[in-house]
Amino acid sequence: MTNEERLQNVFRDVFDDESILIRRELTAKDVENWDSLSHVSMLAAVEKEFGFRFNLAEVRGLKNVGELLDLIQKKKG
Repeated sequence: MTNEERLQNVFRDVFDDESILIRRELTAKDVENWDSLSHVSMLAAVEKEFGFRFNLAEVRGLKNVGELLDLIQKKKG
């Protein structure tokens, strides 16, 4: 399973919406229930799925799902 497929599963689980299709340009504005609380839940779920922790500086400036995917790839080495 690719990082994108794994991340899509996280999004579907966190936002309880099996129809979510992530794409690099996807932002919080594009997902109905994506607010500050669900954002924290999503990041925690991503950390659990991929087995690493983010620091605040890494996630503070993320603008879209593409940048999150790039960060995941970087963290995986």
